[in-house]
Amino acid sequence: MPDDEKQPGVPATGTGGASGPTGATAGSSEHTERGAVAFSPTEQDRPHAPAVTGRAREGMFGISGSGDTSGFGGLRLPAYAPAPAERPYGGWFDEVVDETAAALEEGAARGESDAVAFETAVPQVTVDRGEMTWYVAREHLPALARTLRDDPALRFEFCSGVSGVDYGEGVPQQLHSVVQLLSMTYRRRLRLEVCLDLDDAHCPSLVPVYPTADWHERETWDMFGIVYDGHPSLTRILMPDDWNGHPQLKSYPLGGIPVEYKGAEIPPPDQRRAYT
Repeated sequence: MPDDEKQPGVPATGTGGASGPTGATAGSSEHTERGAVAFSPTEQDRPHAPAVTGRAREGMFGISGSGDTSGFGGLRLPAYAPAPAERPYGGWFDEVVDETAAALEEGAARGESDAVAFETAVPQVTVDRGEMTWYVAREHLPALARTLRDDPALRFEFCSGVSGVDYGEGVPQQLHSVVQLLSMTYRRRLRLEVCLDLDDAHCPSLVPVYPTADWHERETWDMFGIVYDGHPSLTRILMPDDWNGHPQLKSYPLGGIPVEYKGAEIPPPDQRRAYT
């Protein structure tokens, strides 16, 4: 089924995406429209640095010197990181940004203590492959989420998932907390992403706003070590309670177990010999 039948008004793939409608590149600093301020949430002193969401990779398992014989050792994947998008985003994307900005302004007019301007709460907007991502300053995540949930013009009633990403060593703010929101009223999906430093991996919990985030945040903490401040019971959910470390971090040892197959033992990838 075509995308425009699934979600009316979704722009075609690539609209306002990796290069943006004006041809801005990942290194461009000439972003002046709303949502195109290209800096990641906790790098306020670097106003022209876009959030880094990719790095070049070699091989499947990241092993070197041991001769990974899986057949994937020769893979070479270039870095890919969509640049901040510029107006117009296309389809309903502009409408959602405008409605959210207006709702936040109304909150400030009412004197709400956590009221914030859209550009402050969302330093960067990215549109890529027909999907919109907002890079959110972590301290403003709960207020933004409540606005997206409660405003009649937005109605993102459901949090369908919270997950983590570790982009690996050498990437600034390599740890990301990713929230997937769904508006069942308007049939729209929106991704919120918070960039975190590995040594300060704290993010406000969304359980008070979306109770469905409870187990998702527990799993993300279990696997990536992201601490969701305010979570009612942030405990292990997949690993044993006394497990040491967070297995989906890039820095976690590969490990692995040998595989028995027809009487032969196949060692884990980090223990395989090289055949030259």
